[in-house]
Amino acid sequence: MSFKFRKMMAFTAAASLSLAALAGCGGSSSSAPAATEKQTQAASEAASEAASGAEGGKVYQIGICQLVQHDALDRATKGFEDALVELLGEGNVEFSEQNAQGDSQNCASIANQFVSDGKDLIMANATASLQACSNATKDIPVVATSITSFASALDIELDANGCTGFNVTGTNDLAPLDQQAQMIADLFPEVQQVGLLYCSAEANSAYQIEHIEGFLDTLNIAYKEYSFSDSNDLQSVVTTAVSDCDVMYIPTDNTAASNTELIDSVTRPAGVPVIVGEESLCRVCGLASLSIDFYDIGHRAGEMAYEILVNGADPATMPVEDPDPESLDKVYNPELAKVLNITLPEDYEELNLD
Repeated sequence: MSFKFRKMMAFTAAASLSLAALAGCGGSSSSAPAATEKQTQAASEAASEAASGAEGGKVYQIGICQLVQHDALDRATKGFEDALVELLGEGNVEFSEQNAQGDSQNCASIANQFVSDGKDLIMANATASLQACSNATKDIPVVATSITSFASALDIELDANGCTGFNVTGTNDLAPLDQQAQMIADLFPEVQQVGLLYCSAEANSAYQIEHIEGFLDTLNIAYKEYSFSDSNDLQSVVTTAVSDCDVMYIPTDNTAASNTELIDSVTRPAGVPVIVGEESLCRVCGLASLSIDFYDIGHRAGEMAYEILVNGADPATMPVEDPDPESLDKVYNPELAKVLNITLPEDYEELNLD
């Protein structure tokens, strides 16, 4: 999504998204809790308060629970905050930004504190944050971003229109896994075995690995899983993987993204190229990626939050949104390409590593 287009959406959100959000979903999933009459009345009152608050100079209090600090999630948070400041105006919104340092228990503590503080809305950045915030409240709106699969994270089925049916909505971060598998086939037609490296503690990563395996099967590409439970056993797992495989694949994985230099310290000397699920991984340890722009999905989540706060949109009937297909880019790390003596096709964009 271009900056021009993003700005246009920011200033036309109030005119368009509220109608789509309120009419786009006709029902709720059988797996999602149905709204009670009390909850419906509370949502209506909250919407009226939000609308009058925007006119009366209300300062909206937003809690942000980010799982861990790394470039992709940081960009999503920045996009979210920028969208709300653009739409509400400077001084009309205050953010309480909390980082869980990669610990799901910290996510739960942060979420519960936001509920106790009576935040107007909570933004959950990454899957563990979403799970904690959804468990903490069924009343305060939760808008999540950087989520691989809302259905998998929340153990529900989205309805036919992609809605949760309760107080949660937001934006996905999943780039097409079939296209990522095809990248491996195109770049390395003689590949013998792909090592699939991921954190087993992250539901989002397990989801991606499960699904890319099917696409690799279709392409007749052999693979083997190499999972690690946390950063403590990452180096030993990567060392084993590069001894067994001639190409590595890492999905959108928060633990891996927080330890890119460690991964690179093993894969680069071994001469094993790594295809990755998103750009921040590619900047350090990855050769190439089909990546989305995390700033864009965060910005879109901020626009959705504005619709909830000011225009009374109901998150239960706001479809979870996928990344804009036009924002997908084939990118590569020129430094690693040189070290590995690999020439990327012309349709791959060289990353600026400065």
